[in-house]
Amino acid sequence: MLAEAAPRDPHDPHPPDASGDQEVVLEARAVTKHFPVRRGLRDVLARRRRVVHAVDDVSIVLRRGSVTALVGESGSGKSTVARLLAQLHPLTGGEIRLAGNPVRAGRGRAFRAYVREVQLIFQDPFASLNPVHTVRYHLTRALRIHGRAGSGDAELRENLAALLRQVQLTPPERFLDKFPHELSGGQRQRVAIARALGADPSVLLADEPVSMLDVSIRLGVLNLLRDLKERLRLAVLYITHDIASARYFADTTLVMYAGRVVEGGDSETVTQRPAHPYTQLLIASAPDPDRVADEQDQQESGSGEPPSLIDPPSGCRFHPRCPKAMARCRTELPPRFTLEHGQWAACWLYDTSSGGNEAGR
Repeated sequence: MLAEAAPRDPHDPHPPDASGDQEVVLEARAVTKHFPVRRGLRDVLARRRRVVHAVDDVSIVLRRGSVTALVGESGSGKSTVARLLAQLHPLTGGEIRLAGNPVRAGRGRAFRAYVREVQLIFQDPFASLNPVHTVRYHLTRALRIHGRAGSGDAELRENLAALLRQVQLTPPERFLDKFPHELSGGQRQRVAIARALGADPSVLLADEPVSMLDVSIRLGVLNLLRDLKERLRLAVLYITHDIASARYFADTTLVMYAGRVVEGGDSETVTQRPAHPYTQLLIASAPDPDRVADEQDQQESGSGEPPSLIDPPSGCRFHPRCPKAMARCRTELPPRFTLEHGQWAACWLYDTSSGGNEAGR
């Protein structure tokens, strides 16, 4: 496979033809987030300020009617990306654009419009709903905040019922006056989704929306999100550590490691023919009763823990754990190299310009 440095827009991590002519709704361009670390006595004496490099130079494009999955292990920075896109954290660097217009966290009409258009679904449905208020309260508050409650009680009731029907909680009258503790985990998450829909958004940021749910009901929630995406033409960012569900649910998959995105492309291609060594190990770590590990698999399984993001490794951040690491991986940060079918990987194994070795797939 021939590989070359990508000549297209460096801020667009998706293949140029992966989503056709779908409208770009939300775009993150080289966003960076560093969190300051509380200074200890040694830091004060050394006049040193340390930061957590939670997110570095991450670019994401969300298109209408399309699902983009952001995959990685715990601590890779996935949830921080979602909170940056939801404007819950200020950016350290980079830019966020809604419908092509730059947006900054703050107040005013432009920011209120942004909040209506971009809604975040939290991971834990047990914590995202106030336990002392009913479903009616949660949904009514969302409708009123975003000016969609209607002009009277009758219209409000109809709007509340419509939200519950959208998330398949029927009949609506059965759920409106229930408290969160009277609902199952799946029903709570559907209420949280309905609350997000109360703003009539164009973007849903789903931060591991099924990881806290029983395995038996995860598929139902994912199918609901897929149905909403198709019917409402939503742009969806699906954050998960389960790369298998990304293949099932997402159109495009991005793989994140230690604050950086290392691979991207069509979900089928990324999950079936992973290019980056980290993606390969991520897929190999998934349980497979039909796969019998041999000695070579064990030697190439990688080892060690994710690096400290206070003092991340130089060069490629995966090199301390990578079974295919080369000398340049320890000192030089790899750019993105375009592969076949619009897939790309930030890995020196695919640099053919200087006679480097290409990874076999």
